[in-house]
Amino acid sequence: NIKKTKRVVVAMSGGVDSSVAAAVCARQGYDVVGVTLQLYTNDNPSRKKGSCCAGQDIYDAKRVAEKVGIKHYVLDYEEQFKAEVINNFADSYAIGQTPIPCVRCNEKIKFGDLYETAIQLGASSLITGHYVSNKLINGERGLFRARDVTKDQSYFMFTLKKKQLEYIKFPLGDLTKSDTRKIARELGLATSDKPESQDICFVQSGSYVNLINTLKPKSNVRGNLIDTTGNVVGEHAGIMNFTIGQRRGIGYINGEPNYVIDIDHERNNVTIGPKEALAINQISLNNLNWIGPETGMADEQEIPVYVKIRSTSEPVPAIITKNKEYAKVKFKNPEYGVAPGQACVIYESQKNMARVLGGGWIIKDQTQNLN
Repeated sequence: NIKKTKRVVVAMSGGVDSSVAAAVCARQGYDVVGVTLQLYTNDNPSRKKGSCCAGQDIYDAKRVAEKVGIKHYVLDYEEQFKAEVINNFADSYAIGQTPIPCVRCNEKIKFGDLYETAIQLGASSLITGHYVSNKLINGERGLFRARDVTKDQSYFMFTLKKKQLEYIKFPLGDLTKSDTRKIARELGLATSDKPESQDICFVQSGSYVNLINTLKPKSNVRGNLIDTTGNVVGEHAGIMNFTIGQRRGIGYINGEPNYVIDIDHERNNVTIGPKEALAINQISLNNLNWIGPETGMADEQEIPVYVKIRSTSEPVPAIITKNKEYAKVKFKNPEYGVAPGQACVIYESQKNMARVLGGGWIIKDQTQNLN
């Protein structure tokens, strides 16, 4: 489904997915330019087997490019990545939010800076190895979940603009991971059995708290653990150690399972309580990005949709009302552990290959508890 024109730029992270995307484009006769972004310096390359965009990964991308006979460039994006992704990650945790750096990286770096670079290089398309689909529907491009829901990455792609969807292509959207590995083995690619990237690529010490302490040394301040009635029940070592819905490592035992219910960075309090106190029936989103059809989706109208409030959960039924920048989401059934700073992505249905209508960032100020 890639329009047959002369040049395409393929984002090559050094993993099997982008390697196959590049190799398939080369085999189909395009003038392929492989681009790898160096995003951070991996101080201990042997430690992080499942990282991307540093050290060994750049070498792996280069080997694949040589094997399939394409040009390959490494662009140093460390400065932009630190400014847009790593600093944002630290800032979010410091005010009691739970950030998603992968979404931020896609928005600001891969589909921001790299998108512009591909245009400057005279490419007809930017190609990536993400498991999402980009299909023409009623004369306009839409973003869709992957055929293989276990690998679907649409949750991390909701910030794409309609204009970008016209230009970016995802050739792996209809494949399973085993299909991709099979193609890689058939083509003799060095990355065919490379393990998947895991966790947050730039957190190399295994603890994000260590990273935040380095970047924002004054932000980790001791404060109170309080119960849902406001009584002080203990002390915590800093709000960045917590996320809404967390159960382990709270530092308070009273014979009952306790969960993090709320994080108040103004007062430096962490509220803990029973699971039922986590139940929420409505959330608010800001920075809404709408990429679905406009027809039948008027502002302030109630729209039945499915929403995904964390990357690991399946879409659940909800009603949204939206305007240009904000949305209110009412869940059909209560949701638990909804964390401000995470994304809420909106789908047309629950099925694989469902259309992505848009998404926004969960904000704290208007979330309403059921009890």
